Amino acid sequence: MNRLGGIGANSTYVQIGSFNILIDAGLNPKELGYDAMPDFSPIEDVELDLIILTHCHLDHLGSLPVVSGQNPEAPVITSVPNIELAPRMLRNSINVMKRQREEHGISDYPLFLHRDVVDLSKRLVAQRYDRGEIYTKGKEKIEVILHSSGHVAGAAAVEILHEGRRIVFSGDVLFEHQRTLPGAKLPQGEIDTLILETTRGASARQPDLTRKSEVARLIAQIETILQRGGSCLIPVFALGRMQELFKIIYEARNNGHIPKTPIYAAGLGMDICNYFHKIHERTGLIDFSFKMMEKLNVRALDPNMRPGRDLPRKGIYIVSSGMMVEHTPSYKVAASLLPHANNGLCFVGYCDGETPGGKLLATRDEGSFFFETLDYLAPIRASIEQFDLSGHADRDQLAEYATQCQARSIVLTHGDPDARAWFQTTLSQSLSECTVLDPVPLTEYTV
Repeated sequence: MNRLGGIGANSTYVQIGSFNILIDAGLNPKELGYDAMPDFSPIEDVELDLIILTHCHLDHLGSLPVVSGQNPEAPVITSVPNIELAPRMLRNSINVMKRQREEHGISDYPLFLHRDVVDLSKRLVAQRYDRGEIYTKGKEKIEVILHSSGHVAGAAAVEILHEGRRIVFSGDVLFEHQRTLPGAKLPQGEIDTLILETTRGASARQPDLTRKSEVARLIAQIETILQRGGSCLIPVFALGRMQELFKIIYEARNNGHIPKTPIYAAGLGMDICNYFHKIHERTGLIDFSFKMMEKLNVRALDPNMRPGRDLPRKGIYIVSSGMMVEHTPSYKVAASLLPHANNGLCFVGYCDGETPGGKLLATRDEGSFFFETLDYLAPIRASIEQFDLSGHADRDQLAEYATQCQARSIVLTHGDPDARAWFQTTLSQSLSECTVLDPVPLTEYTV
C-alpha cells in the first residue's frame, strides 16, 4: 500500500486463508499530511485480524496508530524491544507533526494524538524471537514466528505457517554484526513465499569494503580532524545509529585509536539511549549500558550556536538527524562548522538526495552550501566524507539467502525501481522455477 512502491510508507496487506493480516504501517518522510500515509482505501472495509510491526523506524511504524485505531480488536504483534521503543518514537513523531503544522499550515497534522499512542500501547503484544504463537479464527489457525533481522534493535522477520505453507517477510535485514546487536538470523530451509526487501539492489558493494573496514576508516578520519584542531560532526539516526556510534567511539578511545576529547550529543537519540539500557538490562538482546555513557561523559550542545561562527568547544558531535534535515541539531551544527577548514563532517549512512545531507554530499565540491531555513550561504571549507555503515544487507547477501530458500514465489519490496529490477533479473536467472514478482502498488496478487 506504499503509494509509490519504493521506500517509505511501508505497509503490506495479505490474506492467508481467512486471516486478514497487515504487516507494518509507515509514513513517507518525503511527503506531508495524509499523502505521507499508505493508501489504506483498498482495505477500508476489511476487518483486520492481526497487525504485525517489524521494527520502529517511522517508514514502518509512523501510521500504525491510525490503522490500529480503525481496527481496535486486532492485536499488534511485535518483538519485545519494540514494546518499549514504538510509543517513544510515535510521541516524538507527534511533536514533529505539530511543528510542521505551524510551519507549513497543514491542518491534517498531527495525524494522531498522544491518547491514540496510549490506546495503541494497550494493543501491543510482545513475542519473543524464534518462539511461535498460534492465532485462531473459527476453526482455522496460523502460527506466527518472529526472527531477529539485525538492522536495528527490535527488528524482526516474520514467518507465518498456515496449512503446510511457509510464508516469510524478511523485513529490513542486516546480516553483519553491529556494535550494539548481532546480525540477522532469518528462517532457514525451503520457503513457499518470500517477501524480500531490496533496498541496496541498485549497487554492488565494493569487494574490499566491509563494515569493519569502514569503521576503521571512520575512526582514522575522526583522529585526523581532531589532530588538526577541528571538531567532527557525525549526523546520525536517532534509533540505532547514534547508539552504535557511541560504542564505536568508546572502544576506539579505549584502544588508543582516537584521543580523549569532549563528546557532544543532542536529539531524540539521547532519550533512546535510556530505552536501549532498559532493553539491555531486561532482555540482553542488545549490548548498550549507562556505564559506557558515563565514561564517555557526553555533554549537551551549546545553545548559542550561530551559523558561520565556529563552535568554541572542540570535540566530536554525534547528533541527529542522520540526513541533516532542517531544524535538527545536525543541521544547525553543520552551519557552524562547515565554513572552517579544520573541521570535518562524517556521514555514516544513506542520505536521500532531496534532504540537506544528500544535497551537501552532492555539491561538496561546489564551494558553498545554502542552509535555507537559516537563510545562510556557507562556504564549504570543512572536509566532508561518507562511510558505509548501512543498516541493510547488500544485494548479494540477500540474493544468496533467497536462492537457498528455493521459494516457489518471491515478492520484491522496499526498494527503488532499479533496485527491484536487479533482484528480479538475478533471482529469475538463479531460480528458474520461481515466480519473482515486482508488484505494482495497490494492486492485488495471488501467489
